[in-house]
Amino acid sequence: MSGCGALLIDFGGTLDADGLRWAARFHAAYRRVGGTLSLRRFEPIFRASDRALEHLPDIRGMGFRAMIDAQAVLLRDLLSPIDPAAVDASRVAEAFHAQAVRTVERNRPVLEVLRARFRLAVISNFTGNLDRCLDELGIRSFFDVVTDSAVHGVAKPDPVLFRRTLDALGVSASDACMIGDNLIADIAAARDLGMRTIWIVPRRRSAPAGPQPTARVARFADLPGVLLAPGVPCTA
Repeated sequence: MSGCGALLIDFGGTLDADGLRWAARFHAAYRRVGGTLSLRRFEPIFRASDRALEHLPDIRGMGFRAMIDAQAVLLRDLLSPIDPAAVDASRVAEAFHAQAVRTVERNRPVLEVLRARFRLAVISNFTGNLDRCLDELGIRSFFDVVTDSAVHGVAKPDPVLFRRTLDALGVSASDACMIGDNLIADIAAARDLGMRTIWIVPRRRSAPAGPQPTARVARFADLPGVLLAPGVPCTA
């Protein structure tokens, strides 16, 4: 295949984890400090905390740690009538934040390699403060474009968000590759626009039936091996 000049990269579950959703990671942190609910029962509560987080009056001014602290408090308050176990919001936030920071630090050299070859953009369903969070994590400078769904008023998988990102980068869909952990919001949506796609997902997870991503990797660190090797979708 012909080469591509730009990479669109999801944030949550992609840059800060290897295909692990925020809900699953918050659940793991919650269980670690004494929570008792299963992931199945926890997830709708987590989604409610996501919606509440979006509507906090000061959310757009929050950095990454402050946002994680705020979501942990929202979760605690939503969980308290359901889960009899006392949940320490500060410990949940610390566990989640520490893991995310370790992963971002591990992925920094990968971003350096990719930045030397491609134009980079972050495209994420976020809360209006993605720029601040990337800056706090020390990786904002790697990206030519940051597309935050709350700023644009439209979220993935809506093609509008992808088109705006491509326009800001000055590239066509056929000259770009989307990298993400969500098979619908990231991969299928980008594929439908004519982009190449790389799905970041744990090895143990099987792919559902239907159209598949251009490539699949288990870790963000595996991307250069796919993107820069001769004869693969996004090489020069």
